[in-house]
Amino acid sequence: MNKINPTALYFAFALTGCASVTSNAPEPKSASGPQPSQAKWIQLFNGKDLSGWTPKFKGHQVGVNYKNTFKVENGVLKVDYSEYDKFDGEFGHLFWKQRLSHYRIRAEYRFVGDQVAGAPGWGYRNNGIMIFSEPPETMELDQEFPASIEVQMLGGGGPGDQNNGSFCTPHTRAVFNGQLTTTHRTSAKSKVYVGDDWVTFEVEVHGGKLIKHILDGETVISYSQPQLNPSDPHSRLLMEKGFPQLLESGYIAIQAETHPTEFRRIEILPLEEPL
Repeated sequence: MNKINPTALYFAFALTGCASVTSNAPEPKSASGPQPSQAKWIQLFNGKDLSGWTPKFKGHQVGVNYKNTFKVENGVLKVDYSEYDKFDGEFGHLFWKQRLSHYRIRAEYRFVGDQVAGAPGWGYRNNGIMIFSEPPETMELDQEFPASIEVQMLGGGGPGDQNNGSFCTPHTRAVFNGQLTTTHRTSAKSKVYVGDDWVTFEVEVHGGKLIKHILDGETVISYSQPQLNPSDPHSRLLMEKGFPQLLESGYIAIQAETHPTEFRRIEILPLEEPL
């Protein structure tokens, strides 16, 4: 495990100077919200390789792309299980290199194929994007999920269809409807997405003041004050290292949560006007 300075990591966010390409693709419908007049969408995925991204899998060191789970083919970022005989708990995450605080992230994704053999049933057409995440370097070797907020991507068609756009709190909590969450998952009010069609999902983040999940231009859930859970052993360890309990910024990460998933666009829009 690499030794790092957590305080330096926490204040290391510098979005300007990002060597990414601005998207010229048509803009899908988006919810309104404060944004600087000169801001442009910045592509985080170059369509060629995993430049700027770092994988971390349970049971493996930072930087090991276990069984090439994350790969790029034909301009698409794939969560792929073709090299697996059977899943044995190797949950994975692909971390973007910069810490983010005020931004909108937009992803176009779809579920494809069958879930990997041996995977838990709840992982069927289930994936996500982690926000407010700790860096991969502070994850423990056998840690399944980083301390973060999980923006859930859920597809229907299986047992127990679930609404898309919910959020989960691995090692964390958040305030929803004025109450501090006590359950791992908080459900969004959205339709069930069935099939292999591409879905456009946006998340608008205003530091820790307000987070909104947006599907088809409609806000399906909002919450605030993401925070490390002091009753969680890993979160306590992070706080002992200097990480603040209340989360105002963090890393983003793409999950590998047992169902093959494709991303054809992942981009961010910096928001410089706090609420």
